[in-house]
Amino acid sequence: MISVSVFPGSNDDSKVAAIVRLIWRKIIKQKYEDIWKLVSSQPLSDKDEGFLFAAARLGNHKFIRELLKLYPDITWGRDGNKHTIFHIAVTHRRENVYNLLYDLGSKKFALKDNDGNNILHLAAIKPAQNRLNIVSGAALQMQRELLWFKEVKSRVSPTDRRQVNNDNKTPQELFTEQHADLMEKGEKWMKETAAQCMIVAALIATIMFAAAFTLPGGNNSEDGHPIFLKRSAFIVFAVTDAISLCTSSASILVFLAILTARYTENDFLASLPLKLMVGLVTLFISIATMMVAYGASFFLLYPRSMKWIPILVTVLAGLPVISFAGLQFGLLFDVINSTFNSRHLFRPKKHMLY
Repeated sequence: MISVSVFPGSNDDSKVAAIVRLIWRKIIKQKYEDIWKLVSSQPLSDKDEGFLFAAARLGNHKFIRELLKLYPDITWGRDGNKHTIFHIAVTHRRENVYNLLYDLGSKKFALKDNDGNNILHLAAIKPAQNRLNIVSGAALQMQRELLWFKEVKSRVSPTDRRQVNNDNKTPQELFTEQHADLMEKGEKWMKETAAQCMIVAALIATIMFAAAFTLPGGNNSEDGHPIFLKRSAFIVFAVTDAISLCTSSASILVFLAILTARYTENDFLASLPLKLMVGLVTLFISIATMMVAYGASFFLLYPRSMKWIPILVTVLAGLPVISFAGLQFGLLFDVINSTFNSRHLFRPKKHMLY
């Protein structure tokens, strides 16, 4: 019997992987019953797994895919806890293994395990922390958990959704109980992020509102029009000042909406991430346009003979914009990636099995 520690997909060197491939070519020539006994049994001790279930736990969909092409019936084999590879995939949040279901087109999920849990109960149980950490931030982790629960819920019957386990809990009740702590952390993280960004947006709105009425060069005493009205730099200043004021105000409203949200479970699925995304984007635009307005004012105040001064100031003004983009890009990328790319987490575009 081969230990799970050397089955394909682990971090062993190429020599070990080559040995395993050679052995596996010999194994697939055996009878179906012998292969099932090999891939599903516990080879060394109670802590070890057979190849099939270990591959599902570790997300080695290529190994499972090749095995299913030869022996499709292995799909619905169960381990000692009455779990199929898809139950294990849901438990450990392995979407690449779970997505093999879309090529099989079957719904054999009605069976319960030793604890009375159906597959929706398993989706309701919070996974290990290392699986949660594949996305950053408690709010985005809660979003990913909701996506998993809703996906599995769509695959089971209405009866399975209402079933209770040995603890007399439905999947929804179990999900709420298991994720109460994560939901609380997500709410705290969202509110702290929104509050800090809201302070910055409020400061920008205050500054740009004041700048709109204290124009560079002042106003003409005769008609009250700005002295530099016909200068192109003044047009740039006026437009960017208005954009900065409007976007910072919009950012304040968005972050205020985050602070006053109800924070129900479904809010973490799309509403809160989208608001955070819009708030960060509008805040970035307000900072960028504020710096442009700041640089444009120097082009108005200094003569052409000292043009190097406004150019230097404009270059230096770009540093805060670059700093903000660099510091917040990771957060914004995570929010965008988690919110929009999660739509493709399940239901792959290409066939994975055939």
